[in-house]
Amino acid sequence: MEKHITLVAALNIGFGFLGIIIAFITFTAIVGSGLLSADPEAMAVTSVVGTSVASFIFIVSVPEIIGGFGLLKRKSWARILVLIIAVLDLLFIPVGTLIGIYELWVLLNDDVIQMFEQKSTS
Repeated sequence: MEKHITLVAALNIGFGFLGIIIAFITFTAIVGSGLLSADPEAMAVTSVVGTSVASFIFIVSVPEIIGGFGLLKRKSWARILVLIIAVLDLLFIPVGTLIGIYELWVLLNDDVIQMFEQKSTS
């Protein structure tokens, strides 16, 4: 199960960084389109929308990275954090659903639960 935990950690770190990149691209595309229109009202609306959407994506992505690195260090809090993220991943059909199912399968495995419980007591 060690390899599965490492893979789950890598998936979280990778998708977390991908989310941050997508947040910057989203911000640039939405706000940039408002600026290109040269319409003051459009600039105001796209600035608010672009900032809000990009901020949401960024805020959701950061815990994935933190949880991934925590799993690599076998921290018990990271298992709980990644379990929460895995449940949220189920909503992103089809890729997120597959990843979420895999993460839940790994992190709810009895051997993994015991491994993280032993780490937290020592």
